[in-house]
Amino acid sequence: MKAHTEIQIIKGSSGKPAFVVIPYNEYESMINRQPLNIANAIPSEVIDLVIDNDYSPARAWREYLDLTQEDVAKRLGISQAAYSQHERADRLKKSIRQKIATALGITLEQLSI
Repeated sequence: MKAHTEIQIIKGSSGKPAFVVIPYNEYESMINRQPLNIANAIPSEVIDLVIDNDYSPARAWREYLDLTQEDVAKRLGISQAAYSQHERADRLKKSIRQKIATALGITLEQLSI
């Protein structure tokens, strides 16, 4: 993309900027952008829990969603102790991560931070 040296600002009768003229190719690239998909967004609170408190993504999401380990364990059909081990594990199989994501109501991508 070119530097914005070709941009023109047109002032209105009040002397304040009213319009901006940009090169057509820049305009096209702006309107052809894909809309932001927030379906897989991760709240900053979850990121903060992972980074600041060194929580696993599963724990951060669980706490963000105000769920107990028992709540999630019931959704998974396992004991609270078994879920606790999953939540503390350094690595989980993709199939386990998918089950936890589903139990939390989030996507696998959101859990894979």
